[in-house]
Formats: sequence, structure tokens, C-alpha cells
Amino acid sequence: MWSNLKRNLNKLSPAQLIVSYYLIAVVVAMSLLSMPVAIQPGAKWSFLDALFTAASAVSVTGLTVVPTSETFTVPGIFILMFVLQFGGIGIMTLGTFFWLILRKKIGLTERRLIMTDQNQTNMSGLVKLLKEILVIIVLIEILGSIILGVYFLKFFPTWQEAFLQGMFASVSATTNAGFDITGASLIPFANDYFVQSINIVLLTLGAIGFPVLIELKGFLLRRNKKAAFPFSLYTKLTTLTFFGLLLFGAIAIFSFEINLFFADKTWHEAFFYSLFQSATTRNGGLATMDISDFSDPTLLLMSALMFIGASPSSVGGGIRTTTFALNLLFLYHFARGRRSVKIFKRELHPEDVIKALVVSIMAVLICFFAVIILMMSENQPLMAIIFEVASAFGTTGLSMGITSELSPFGKIVIIILMFIGRVGVISFLLIIGGKTPKESIHYPKERVIIG
Repeated sequence: MWSNLKRNLNKLSPAQLIVSYYLIAVVVAMSLLSMPVAIQPGAKWSFLDALFTAASAVSVTGLTVVPTSETFTVPGIFILMFVLQFGGIGIMTLGTFFWLILRKKIGLTERRLIMTDQNQTNMSGLVKLLKEILVIIVLIEILGSIILGVYFLKFFPTWQEAFLQGMFASVSATTNAGFDITGASLIPFANDYFVQSINIVLLTLGAIGFPVLIELKGFLLRRNKKAAFPFSLYTKLTTLTFFGLLLFGAIAIFSFEINLFFADKTWHEAFFYSLFQSATTRNGGLATMDISDFSDPTLLLMSALMFIGASPSSVGGGIRTTTFALNLLFLYHFARGRRSVKIFKRELHPEDVIKALVVSIMAVLICFFAVIILMMSENQPLMAIIFEVASAFGTTGLSMGITSELSPFGKIVIIILMFIGRVGVISFLLIIGGKTPKESIHYPKERVIIG
């Protein structure tokens, strides 16, 4: 039996294995969250609710069909945090950690899986990379838990409740999960700029990409402070794109809503509303207001930002920031009549440019058909459906309040979108492809008319 299972597993590609592991993680999460000790007595909890919540937690999306604070007990909240860690950091990262504890050798197969899970192109140094990721993320979460827990002492009657809220908020923000146990996201802290600032920092650290954090650590701890630090092209490109989108989103939201939602707000209220909502579209899913109060242009803009999502090798989903950047760079260079794409005195590999275009085109098609399907199955406004689809695919978790109102079929569509957003479009495409075959036959090339 085991030999047959091993033989069948060897036939699968790394992408197929990773997708299989995430499917198993959803089943395990559903089982854990459905235990009697995790559910409050009398709480609404069906099989589909369990599946939806588990998929949302593993994909660190945050879309929910049941109120988290009214559904889960304290043990259930800790189980949910554990699942968020698996989904956010990556199943192979925590899996490797357990392998190391058990002193299991990390072989070639495991390293290929790690490469696929973390979107890496080089097999060397993978175990060291995962160790650094785990240490950095856990330290960020601990620091966030302490800061928020101490600050929440003035809002909650007991220190246990304050630190539980602080711990969950830190884990949810750092993993960009979007879940909350306040019952109203961060709306109770709409005028508390300290809580918002801490959450923005945690959201950014989780979404900007693990390699960026590792290089930042190396930069801060370097011995020769005067020497130039060799930041990688990935770090330069993703950091520029990430903060460019953050700034663009904040300015655009402020401009769109200045005479609408912000008409009766002070300048600092409008500034923080704009900044936080732009930051949360990077993959956060938390909100300081009822998103449906925004105008349609703002909601469409936020949908586009959620569709782009976070950086590769981070806790987030979407097409990823570098994919968006490569598309813009390709368009710019093509319009200038150049065949190669250059930035920061480096020339991008043609295969990466092609991958970026493939991911974007496939993502647009997936979301387009998802919108059409939901328009046919759900009695909801078009803008709300577009927003929900972008939020699910980008594993963001923001919603205009229609998630719990979706039909069973509609919920399944959203589950599929969340799953694709978490494993990535490339892995999703490679599910049906299996192991990449070598091309042994080539046909004569012929040009076609384009444009």
C-alpha cells in the first residue's frame, strides 16, 4: 500500500504535490475547527460553513460566512490562529520546521516542494531561508502581540482578554488573514491612529515578501555600515512597486472621496481612512469603516488593487506586485521599440516576462468568468460581486457584506477563487500539466498578423 502511494506521489509534479498538501490542510483545518471544543454552544455551523471558513483560513483570506467572535470558543480561536500560521507562512515552511525537529533529512523532493511553495528559482539555501522566514515572522507576531496587548488593557476588562485580542490581531495582521474577534474588524478603532499604524506596519511586513525582510535584516545587521548593501533586483522591484501602489491607492481614494465620504471628515480622518484602506487592499482584509459606504469608482479601484495583491513569497495572494511591475515594464519597453526589458541596470529574463503575462491573462479570465457565474447565480449588485471576486482571488478578505448571503453554489465559487489565489496561478495551471516534458520536436516558424 505504502509503496503504491509513494509511486503515485512520485508521478506528481511539485506544483501538484503542493496543491494536494493545501487541499489536505483545508480538510484538516475543517476537522479541527469543527471540534465541539472549538464551537460555541448553539452557534450556527454547517458543513459548508466549516469548509468555507477552513479554506478562508488556509488561504489567509478572511472572508467569513459566520461571525468569528460569536462562533468560536477561546480554544477555537487558538486553533484558528494555528491554521492562519500554516496558511500565511506556507505549509512547506512549517512542515520543514517539524521535519527538522524530528531530525528528518531534507531531500531533493522536499527542496523542490519548498521552491514551488515559496516561488523560488534557486535550490541552494532553501532550508536556511525557511528558518529565517519562520524566526522573523514569529518575532514580528510576538512583538505585535505585546504592543497591542498592552495597549488593549484600557479597552478590555481583564488582561487575559486584552492580550488574546492583541495576539489574534497581531497574527491576523501579520499573516494578512483579515479575520477579527472584535466582531467589527477595526471599525471600533476608526479614530485610534496608534492601532491603525501598528496594523499598517504588520500588514506591510507580512505582504512585502519574505526575501525583502531577510535582506532588510542583513542590511540592519551588517558590520560595515558605510559600504553599499547589495540589495537584489527582486527586493528593489517589489519594494518600489509595493509602496508605489500603497501611495497611489491612498491618494486616489482620498481624491475620489474628498467630496463624498470624506466631505464631513477632518483632514487627518480622511488621510488615515485613505491610507489604511489602501494598505489593507495589499492583502490585509481589515477595515476601519463599512466599505460599502465608498463610491463605485473607489470600490473599482480597490478591486484592482486587491487583484494585484501582495508580493511573491509573502503571505498574500493575487497576481503579485512583481507580476504587475513586469507587465508595466514590458509595455513601456515595447512602446519604445525595445525587445528586452531593463531596470536597475539589470536585464530581465524573457521567461519571467512571459510568466508575468501568462499569470495576468489567466487571472483576468478566471475572475471574469467567476463574475459572470456569480451574476447568474446570485441576486447581488454587479459592483458587490466584482469586489467579492477580487477580494477572494487576492486573498484579501474585504467585502461589501454579501459573503454570508451567497448561495451554496456561490460560496463554492468563492472557495475555489480563494484557493487559486493562495496556491498561485502558475501552480494552478501546472496542476493539469504534471511534470514538464522536454520538447523534442520543433516545427517551422511562421509569422501571423497582430494588432
